[in-house]
Amino acid sequence: GAMRHLPYFCRGEVVKGFGRGSKELGIPTANFSEQVVESFPSDISTGIYYGWACVGNGDVHKMVLSIGWNPFYKNIKKSVETHIIHTFKEDFYGEILSIVITGYIRPEKNFDSLDALISAIQEDIEEAKRQLDLPEHLELKEDNFFHLPEGKTVNNH
Repeated sequence: GAMRHLPYFCRGEVVKGFGRGSKELGIPTANFSEQVVESFPSDISTGIYYGWACVGNGDVHKMVLSIGWNPFYKNIKKSVETHIIHTFKEDFYGEILSIVITGYIRPEKNFDSLDALISAIQEDIEEAKRQLDLPEHLELKEDNFFHLPEGKTVNNH
């Protein structure tokens, strides 16, 4: 169920999440609103994916994405969290995040400790970087999907 839906194109507003990514993990993630999460195919496998992400009309960056119930935090609602492999100077709540999910890394799993979770995420990021340099993934970086029509940005800076 993981690959059948890929590449998966998705766009939505960034909302405040649980506030854990940056604080506990040092790995900031962007959360989509519930409507966007609910629009994902219901049979898409939970787990860790990679692809491309773009905030507003900004540059397209590599990203790692988790779809799932976050067993470590015992969530009851499915969440989709995107970690963009880029350092942003400021938060982008309320901006439009466009993503293309191009590949699947691994299923969700539970971790005994925060350290184990963090090192797994670091490995996922390295794997994503390697995969996204391959030509078949690289070409999606240039997809027209990332060019928002004028007037579609929420905050024009």
